[in-house]
Amino acid sequence: MKPALNRRDLLASALPLALPAAAAGRPLRIAAFPLVDRIAAEAETRWRALRADVPLQVMSRQYADHHVAMNTALSTDALLPDLMVLEASQLGRFSRGTGLQELDDAPFGAAGLRAQLTPYALTQGSNEAGRLIAMPADIGPGTLLLRHDVLERAGVDAATLTRSWDDYLAAGERILSRTGAFLISHVQLLKDILLRHGLQPGEGQYYDAASRPLLHRPRFRRCFELIRRVRQLGLDARVNTWSNEWAEALRRGRLAGELGGAWLVGQLSSWVAPQTAGLWRASHLPEGTQTSYGGAFYAIPRRLPQERQLLAWQFVRLLCLDRELQLQAFRRYDAFPALLAAQQGPFFDEPLPFLGGQSARRIWAEAAQQIQAPRPHRQDRFAEEVVGTELDKVLLRGKSIDLALEDAERLLARRARR
Repeated sequence: MKPALNRRDLLASALPLALPAAAAGRPLRIAAFPLVDRIAAEAETRWRALRADVPLQVMSRQYADHHVAMNTALSTDALLPDLMVLEASQLGRFSRGTGLQELDDAPFGAAGLRAQLTPYALTQGSNEAGRLIAMPADIGPGTLLLRHDVLERAGVDAATLTRSWDDYLAAGERILSRTGAFLISHVQLLKDILLRHGLQPGEGQYYDAASRPLLHRPRFRRCFELIRRVRQLGLDARVNTWSNEWAEALRRGRLAGELGGAWLVGQLSSWVAPQTAGLWRASHLPEGTQTSYGGAFYAIPRRLPQERQLLAWQFVRLLCLDRELQLQAFRRYDAFPALLAAQQGPFFDEPLPFLGGQSARRIWAEAAQQIQAPRPHRQDRFAEEVVGTELDKVLLRGKSIDLALEDAERLLARRARR
């Protein structure tokens, strides 16, 4: 599910839910952002079959406003919803405190549900202690989308282009010289992908378990060097995603490809560039790299009365563990299911007309199983800003990579000591 917007059996829970009669009548209040608000609202019929005595009330705000409001609600205990949706990239700051209920143990029993869900999404939804605080509903396995017609004109094979990151750049040079099309919209899109390449299970992206910065690791130097090469070779169009310039470049074939989550296909086909149907193909990322782009998670405020928490948990189980609802969200809103049982079946073999008849859902399901999510750290957002700023200094001011990484590591170490 696009961050800017903006995607088994119900009885399998370890513990049955026995909700007190006091919960009846008062609406179950769910705070969400587009398009997750629609997914939640469309589950109302199924919810009524379970709890006809409890109306469903979905409250929606735009993405940024929603997360600010949720942070304020948790900080002040004012206007707390029964259930809040959080986007994957926002989970770090919400996991720092104690505002969200841990879900692994009784009376929720999420520990007994872990085997049913995509492993990396469980890491994303956990706090630094490894306790689940947000249940994954949909995920965004990364993919490389390529303009088949542009590659044909350039005489570049997609398999060669994705063999390694060096081959990716070499193919980009050929594409640019033969067609005038850029390899990518903006070089900064590569940062988080490259920084996660080679990430070990349980390893943080920026900090280790003892809060020591990891910027001395080879993956940081290689990331900076590859990105600098892309810019020096003139392979990025220097346009920001979701801008008018970006959309126009996609429509006119000025971009040979784009990196994003599986949901990007739905965005391109529905409103960004529907006239390019049939011209795109999906692929794994170069060099076997795997990363994720967003996802929606359901979290329960810790300070709610337990009867409200259990009611909210019943709705979470419905949305996250019901295969048909998971697939319905995928069909309608390109919300790739976090539930493993919903990542298989005939639907995943269906050809996608926008991708020239390619059965790309299989590629995305394979990617979802291989992604390693970084171990969360309370300072990840700060670290991301610092590293991005230092990368800009390398690209725009010619700062040396050694000095940029040294300066960034010093700032991260100072912040971690607070």
